[in-house]
Amino acid sequence: MSLELRPSEVTERADVVLPVAAVAEKPGTFLNWEGRARMFEAALKPEQMTRTLAPTDARVLHMLADALDVPFGLPDLKSVRTELDRLGSWDGPRATEPVQSAEPLPRPGSGEAVLAGHRLLLDQGLLQQGDEALAGTRHAAVARLSAATAAETGVKDGDELEVRGPAGSVRLPLQVSEMPDRVVWLPMNSVGGGVTTDTGARPGELVRIAAATGATEVEA
Repeated sequence: MSLELRPSEVTERADVVLPVAAVAEKPGTFLNWEGRARMFEAALKPEQMTRTLAPTDARVLHMLADALDVPFGLPDLKSVRTELDRLGSWDGPRATEPVQSAEPLPRPGSGEAVLAGHRLLLDQGLLQQGDEALAGTRHAAVARLSAATAAETGVKDGDELEVRGPAGSVRLPLQVSEMPDRVVWLPMNSVGGGVTTDTGARPGELVRIAAATGATEVEA
């Protein structure tokens, strides 16, 4: 079962897909990077909409539980938050210490770099499909290297950089940036099928970097 807003690779594999409201249409809670709960209310109210809003995730799960005769007794968000507050923080045993030592840090040689990156706020995400005006405000997709690494690789600001992993490569214009040497930063889902799919490499792994010449398997 999948709770979704748009068709995706997940919905293709799900036996049942149930629609839910978008974030702006429902109240809820986010956890910030510190693990702190930050509650929010719906930005778009039902009376402001020209269509009937889809139910929230909590409401869908509540209705399913009722249908299975295992009711949660949590009909609305206030009830959910009260129940979570009642449960409180975890006070049981913690996970044991790691039984394996950390892997050694990659040490890139000449022509190599450690891959770094994250998804941009506006990229090829499903929620931007069909909104060309919003998609048009995306930041330009660029690769980033330090000045020393760019000079070592033989590329300069604005040149096309090829980043190659075990599965293929991507090409992006270079923007020289203040960052560690022999690290290449890429936007993870702004071009092609995404950096991980196109190169076969994940952040923290070694990739090959070079000035782009000739044809490549995946071009941005």
